[in-house]
Amino acid sequence: MSKVAVIKKGRPGATQKKMWRTIAYTTLIVGSAVSLIPFLWMLGTSFKDPANVFADPIQVWPNPWLWSNYAKAFSKLPFAQYTFNTCLITAISMFGQMISCALVAFGFARMRFPGRNVLFVTLLATMMLPAQVTMIPVFKIWSTLGFYDTFVPLTLPSFFGSAFFIFLLRQYYMTVPYEMDEAARIDGASTLQIFYKVLLPQIKPALATLAIFSFMNNWNDFLGPLIYLSSPAKRTLALGLYAFQGQYATDWNYLMAASAVVMMPLLILFFCGQKYFIQGVVISGVKG
Repeated sequence: MSKVAVIKKGRPGATQKKMWRTIAYTTLIVGSAVSLIPFLWMLGTSFKDPANVFADPIQVWPNPWLWSNYAKAFSKLPFAQYTFNTCLITAISMFGQMISCALVAFGFARMRFPGRNVLFVTLLATMMLPAQVTMIPVFKIWSTLGFYDTFVPLTLPSFFGSAFFIFLLRQYYMTVPYEMDEAARIDGASTLQIFYKVLLPQIKPALATLAIFSFMNNWNDFLGPLIYLSSPAKRTLALGLYAFQGQYATDWNYLMAASAVVMMPLLILFFCGQKYFIQGVVISGVKG
């Protein structure tokens, strides 16, 4: 009798938990559906005839489906050159940030030296400084050095690290037991060997998160190329879309086709690396 009473008593709690879970999932589904509306409109418009873009009543599905819009959109401007420029800047920046941030975070997490905490707090304080405050002085420095209209201002700063990425990797380093470092030292490993043979393989999820963030930031960067690049041949995809909008403002179907192609690598990267992305973000916040 007592066991039956306990089971009956536990049912309301289980029912309430199931109800809240249903509410949570319903809210997430509705929110996701609302967020997908602009994306679906962009995707549908990219296949439409120009006369049906703003048809009344609204035409949800293209009729007919014009796959040729994508070829025509990329034939109007040299998007192949813009894609090469963007890939080059993104690849160099990702490499620079992964190397520099991993090294600096390793120093803050594993090495003992006077003023370490003060330096780390100072580093975090730089995240509170808006980029607009340093925009003009930094531009003046690069232009004085003769690097205006080059890719140097867009790639070289990545080799000096990023406060957010250093913080992310440092938090992940802190989750790795110090016993691994000590065991490696007993075996005769140097500090650098501990870094790239012991700890670096342990932080792959955090590095994947850094790579995704870095790819997104550099692939979508508009302000940086707008400030430092003036030659049409050196434009990135973001500047290319801006120029396309200025020259073909009424061709919404072509603009949406170009935008869909530019956005596609971001979606593919996120879906392929979402496991590491979520793991890296969650674990990095567990231990400080």
